[in-house]
Amino acid sequence: MRIIIDANIIISSFIKQGKSAELLINPALELYAPEFIMEEIIKYKDEILSKTHRTLESFSLILSEMLSLLKIVKKEDIEKYMAEASTISPDEKDAPYFSLALKLNCPILSNDKKLKEQEKVKVYSVDEILKLLEEKK
Repeated sequence: MRIIIDANIIISSFIKQGKSAELLINPALELYAPEFIMEEIIKYKDEILSKTHRTLESFSLILSEMLSLLKIVKKEDIEKYMAEASTISPDEKDAPYFSLALKLNCPILSNDKKLKEQEKVKVYSVDEILKLLEEKK
């Protein structure tokens, strides 16, 4: 299943290494993200480091490994969908995720409830995706 992954899932994986981290390595998922995801993760780097007590070197190594599990899509490849994405995204900063979802015609994986405040793109939480994957077995 193709799905767009939101930065909050990656950040959660850094901090808790629970269900979100499991999804990163689930072979049933083909994970995509706009290159913007890297900016978002770096923005929260200090918070992640303080909560996990990791070194900067460890953070960089784990981030690199996590990003290698994703298909990163360049900004210019989703540019033509940004105008529509901006009109449907409940939060302007999340428009790149919606733009990529429109391009690939697939859902978004995010625990941000606000992203569900629209009807154009399906948004699954971690628990919803885990349940869906379990049902497909």
